[in-house]
Amino acid sequence: MNKPKIKVDIVSDVVCPWCYIGKRRIERAMDALNSKYDFEVEYHPFELNPQMPAEGVDQKQYLAAKFGGEDRYNQITAQTTATAAREGLAFDFSIQKVSPNTRNAHRIILYAKQEGKQPAVKEAFMKAYFEQGIDLSKNENLVSVAVGAGLSKDAVEQLLASDQLLAEVMYAERELQKIGISGVPFYIINNKYGVSGAQPSETFMQAFEDISKELTLTGESCDTDSKDC
Repeated sequence: MNKPKIKVDIVSDVVCPWCYIGKRRIERAMDALNSKYDFEVEYHPFELNPQMPAEGVDQKQYLAAKFGGEDRYNQITAQTTATAAREGLAFDFSIQKVSPNTRNAHRIILYAKQEGKQPAVKEAFMKAYFEQGIDLSKNENLVSVAVGAGLSKDAVEQLLASDQLLAEVMYAERELQKIGISGVPFYIINNKYGVSGAQPSETFMQAFEDISKELTLTGESCDTDSKDC
């Protein structure tokens, strides 16, 4: 007997800490229920700062100004790092020097879907940013991370040297904004449930069990006007 399929559309940015934390939480929920359901996951682009210059900016200065000062920066990053650690993630804000423009990363993630490697590439970019301090504003680093996750070096280099998938990323972002998504992470389950924020794994599990009902939930998230991430 075939298991019911649950489609999970995930809207997120690779530099959003709650997106990475939420990724682990929803993965744990799916792992706990994989004997009951088949899950199909697709990632969709969201840019927390689409106006970020291509070369990026100093991460600490940028976030400290956004949060309201260095003390607040230290407080928020310490709290976020502690929360991430409870999910098995080793955030290290001290080694990440650059807040990048993420549009090219989203182009590669969209391309990875065509190659059947989107989850691995998404994970690789988030790990690179939050745990390894890799500067994602540099094309050579984007290529290296993508290749390490299974994509073709030539294909990724050709993509970055062109406008390939740029229009598709920007169109997807506009369409998601039209349906009211202004913060990430945001999850759409079976085109019916809207789950906002990095909910506990148990909440995701309950949502999966209740897919016959309409539900909108809210939790910690990052948005374009947020002062806390």
